[in-house]
Amino acid sequence: MGITVDAAYKSLNKFNEVLCGDKVEFLQTDESNLMILADGMGSGVKANILATMTSKILGTMFLNGATLEECVETIVETLPVCQVRQVAYSTFSILQVFNSGEAYLVEFDNPSCIFIRDGSLIPIPQNTRIIRNKTINEYRFRVKKGDALILLSDGTIHAGVGQLLNFGWLWEDVAAYAVKQYRLTISAIRLASALTTACDELYQYRPGDDTTVAVMRIIDRKPVHLMTGPPKSKRDDVSMVSEFLSGDDTTKRIVCGGTSANIVSRETGKKLSVSLHYYDPDIPPIATLDGVELVTEGVLTLNRVLKLLKQFVKNQSVTEEYFKELDKQNGGSLVAKMLIEDCTELNLYVGMAINSAYQNPGLPFDLGIRQNLVDQLKHAVEEMGKKVTITYY
Repeated sequence: MGITVDAAYKSLNKFNEVLCGDKVEFLQTDESNLMILADGMGSGVKANILATMTSKILGTMFLNGATLEECVETIVETLPVCQVRQVAYSTFSILQVFNSGEAYLVEFDNPSCIFIRDGSLIPIPQNTRIIRNKTINEYRFRVKKGDALILLSDGTIHAGVGQLLNFGWLWEDVAAYAVKQYRLTISAIRLASALTTACDELYQYRPGDDTTVAVMRIIDRKPVHLMTGPPKSKRDDVSMVSEFLSGDDTTKRIVCGGTSANIVSRETGKKLSVSLHYYDPDIPPIATLDGVELVTEGVLTLNRVLKLLKQFVKNQSVTEEYFKELDKQNGGSLVAKMLIEDCTELNLYVGMAINSAYQNPGLPFDLGIRQNLVDQLKHAVEEMGKKVTITYY
């Protein structure tokens, strides 16, 4: 079984800036996962453009087999030059993790990658090369399950300069804090958020520089099957439930919808028990069914799930308050949390029967509320870098 990664990032904009001067790109191929963090010089619009150009150029060229030399030469020749300083570049870090476990790290002027294995810091050797008068550090190594790799923009090590700390948050201190949080967190987004929150506090909530933490954790494959809506024909009940329940011991299963839950209960002969406890007045209570991790109501719950996933995709909305919402015990939060933190691939099993309670039976299925929710769910989960497949019944 190949390597599976959980990747996420969190950025803080420089105080009073609308755009972030850092840019993170996650790219996937059949052979590898690629994470690029570019930090444009300065801040605001200009830095955002420089960082975006850098990350896009590097990502496109790397995926098309370009050498590091070709990538750096293209960056040098493409980016506009500042008329004042006569330099205009974006610093960058590139991390590529192959399914085989091989990894490749390239760093140019960003703080060094933090590499954590088994709860300890692993030093990254300096293997420098000079390309177009730029000093590049290059490192090839192997990763294993449990490893965490953290890319930083220099806003992290500048946190607190001249305020709470004379010389900022030194790399060694950031790394030590990262190791501590690694032991306390299970997902890439929790680790990235913990580090940026600490930076924000050191900046006294007025960041003096764009600050970004991008995390890649090496994890087990975590497939999730989600079933919603009854099939168009009752003859398909058996095959739909059979497909939904397929998979191995690593597969987690969610049913969204009362009718769907009753179908699974009937076809498996397992008892469906509905909780009477309302954790949220706007979200119907969850239920329990042996063999299924989570059973919830349908449309209202999926609406809440989508709201939480869209906030996650926006990145800036992922705050401590967001995690408090994600940790709540209502159906919407529980489903969203599983899709964000405990899922590497999502398989959707969608029934096409018309539910007259939610829509005009005269409308075709693709105009229905459930179909719209499914389409948005697929898009949001794909934006999180996870593979999504849909089977209709």
